Amino acid sequence: MKAHRTLDRLATRSIESSEVGLSDFAIMEMLLHKGPQPVNEIGRRVELTSGAITTAVDRLESRGLVTREAHASDRRARIVRLTAAGEEEAAKIFAGHKAAMDLAASGLSKTERATLIELLKKLGTSAGARAAPRQPVKR
Repeated sequence: MKAHRTLDRLATRSIESSEVGLSDFAIMEMLLHKGPQPVNEIGRRVELTSGAITTAVDRLESRGLVTREAHASDRRARIVRLTAAGEEEAAKIFAGHKAAMDLAASGLSKTERATLIELLKKLGTSAGARAAPRQPVKR
């Protein structure tokens, strides 16, 4: 638990130093790595309520970092996409965050890091299958 708390604090500080909030970072990071997504899918994956995801997307849209467009097959849904400026900003923020996380893991060899990543993915999958669904966080 101590390692988890320490890494969580470090990750939070890294993200907050980039001048975006945690929710905004989570959305931008997801769009950077997964591409355009429906609003409800973003909310589900980053565990935000529909109100919180709408507020965060509004904030990112007002900064010119994302756009919302109609879904091709579902008139009720909206797709969120990074703009060119959003991609640039997300890549910059993610690179800084990755550098902070790499520094935190600098005491591990390359092999140990690869093993740790593999085991954490396996643990996350296993625990996720057994965990009760969480209520999205209001941020």
